[in-house]
Amino acid sequence: MALRVIESAQGEWAVLRVSGEMDLATSPMVRQHVHAVVAKGRRDLVLDLSGVLFCDSSGVGVLIATRRLMRSCQGRLRLVLPARGAEEGSHVNRVLAALGVRRLFEVYTDVESAADDEAAPVSA
Repeated sequence: MALRVIESAQGEWAVLRVSGEMDLATSPMVRQHVHAVVAKGRRDLVLDLSGVLFCDSSGVGVLIATRRLMRSCQGRLRLVLPARGAEEGSHVNRVLAALGVRRLFEVYTDVESAADDEAAPVSA
């Protein structure tokens, strides 16, 4: 399945909606979109991963590199994983948890709450 990335905005937050499979062949596309957002001067980024059906270690590597990039430019990164996935274990959530890196990310159930500075992330 091909990867698709759609860029939009939610208030001051840049939003990248990712769908498909994040693997060795497709993860560089996500990295390119992240770098393009930062190059535009955006420092607050929501990665909506609710449409990601598969994520391998290269996809996780892109997520960790994105976290590092956003922190280095004093920005913020928030991930969106659907509520059902957070409870039952969406693929991305399971992969992040299995690798012990889930706690590194602020995870929200939808884009609206991720872009709301008053909303609290879901627990790991």
